[in-house]
Amino acid sequence: MRLMRRHDPQAREDGFQILLAQAADHVDELMTEFVRERADHGLRCWLLELIGEGRSPAALPLLVEQLQGDDEALRGWAARGLELLDSKPAREQLWQARANGLIR
Repeated sequence: MRLMRRHDPQAREDGFQILLAQAADHVDELMTEFVRERADHGLRCWLLELIGEGRSPAALPLLVEQLQGDDEALRGWAARGLELLDSKPAREQLWQARANGLIR
């Protein structure tokens, strides 16, 4: 996370790539960081992407919350995370979001 918070774009990318390879092992910590982070929209998007890549059923409530939110970018990453989760509850949420016009 320290790398992802740096101002250097390459360091941020390096931090993301490191966490991407280990996302499944750190979903709880990533969700905590996502909830704490309010200022950096790009970092929030990356964190939500990592959470989705972790494919943890524990992330379902957070992903659903973001799927129903106002932020289109976060909604897109939440949808992707639900697709990767590929559980019945995740598919139901995606179906409902499509029916409501939140996603395509």
